[in-house]
Amino acid sequence: MSETTGASYASAGVDIEAGDHAVELMKKWVKKATRPEVVGGLGGFAGLFDASALKRYERPLLASATDGVGTKVDIARRMGVYDTIGHDLVGMVVDDLVVCGAEPLFMTDYICVGKVHPERVAAIVKGIAEGCVLAGCALVGGETAEHPGLLGADEFDVAGAGTGVVEADRVLGADRIRTGDVVIAMASSGLHSNGYSLVRHVLFDRAGWELDREVPEFGRTLGEELLEPTRIYSLDCLALTRTAEVHAFSHVTGGGLANNLARVIPDHLHATVDRSTWTPGAVFDTVGRLGGVERLELEKTLNMGVGMVAVVPQESVDVALTALADRGVDAWVAGGVTDRGDHAEAVALTGDYAS
Repeated sequence: MSETTGASYASAGVDIEAGDHAVELMKKWVKKATRPEVVGGLGGFAGLFDASALKRYERPLLASATDGVGTKVDIARRMGVYDTIGHDLVGMVVDDLVVCGAEPLFMTDYICVGKVHPERVAAIVKGIAEGCVLAGCALVGGETAEHPGLLGADEFDVAGAGTGVVEADRVLGADRIRTGDVVIAMASSGLHSNGYSLVRHVLFDRAGWELDREVPEFGRTLGEELLEPTRIYSLDCLALTRTAEVHAFSHVTGGGLANNLARVIPDHLHATVDRSTWTPGAVFDTVGRLGGVERLELEKTLNMGVGMVAVVPQESVDVALTALADRGVDAWVAGGVTDRGDHAEAVALTGDYAS
């Protein structure tokens, strides 16, 4: 009689030991992404944060956001570079929090893989931890899930959630914006983490470009350009609120500049953004040209060189621009706010991009 071997988690494709090894490798990075309020260390069932730190607030409001990085993970996988995608994840989350004026406090992450490669998972977490340091928040925990049969051995996805806090009477948004306010644009570092389905379709499927292609307009390879991490603006924005009067921020993500700015423009007002005040990076022109993508389609898909917007009163413009320049943020006056009048839309982009 032949012997049969019973089923096991390992035979089903899940390697618990590899997961444990990944945790050990990532611990040193998570330790770097902390704050004084964090209680305990990595390995518990939940991350702990000392809420007594909020006693200094009169009426603290907790802000929460969650996001991922979309199909940009495919670029990281194909490049074999895993320690930058975490910057993108943090940026997508914390810069949504700061829009309302909230200080990011802590994040958790979720990494889903087809097969646990400990060094690879640790590299992803390294990037997330580094992003948290840049954002001034703590990484208090996360989850790595192995999904054999649903994802290929080299496939993965990442997501994260963050929590921040803002004083109730200091919440930023549409109710603060007034006629005469000025729109200040802050430069993006590139594509950030939106529109990669369009970008991949154009550059790979239609143009047939390879990631190792040297692109003179980029000054580097295509893969290096596409993997450029999302700029994290949270500490810059928080510093700006302490220096100048700010009425609102808008994080330019999926939907582009006009659609995201419209989210903070009240119904009775209208914002105009002048394209001639900046020149989008070469990658935006390249995608549009190779794909025959119309400008409006590009603008509603990609950030076109603007990653964050601040809406400030006229008297705060000079102080705001100086404060951002001091922090190394390329920023400029891009438009203004008027009465809605006969304008049907909340935001209009006018003129042509500077060459």
